Amino acid sequence: MTTKTKSADATDHSVGGKIRAQRIIRGLSQTELGNKIGVTFQQVQKYEKGSNRVSAGRLKQIADILEVPVSFFFEGASGKDMAVENINEAFSFLETAASVRLVRAFAEIENKNIRSSIVTLVEGIAGSERGRRK
Repeated sequence: MTTKTKSADATDHSVGGKIRAQRIIRGLSQTELGNKIGVTFQQVQKYEKGSNRVSAGRLKQIADILEVPVSFFFEGASGKDMAVENINEAFSFLETAASVRLVRAFAEIENKNIRSSIVTLVEGIAGSERGRRK
């Protein structure tokens, strides 16, 4: 009798992406989350990439720490979850310290007009950068 190992599927990738997004939103590093749930940061990386499945008990721990219901991780998880892909793409820039500092500083600006002006400025700069690359 052979034992078949279950490999990660689209739901595992979706759950992992949502863990990553919520962890970043909460300002936790992979190491900090790992310490809180009793695993290494490497294991958190595997959960976030969807290469390792998250057990039900571990997912409950993660949900409690990230202050979301467990069901949050399964919303729209059937098939390919474009929302998670978009979140991962959008948050991938947060892998640098400068990006995290920028986002945190932006979040502290209370004046909506100033925030809007900054967004317009950055979009304009990004648009001119895209134009030069073409």
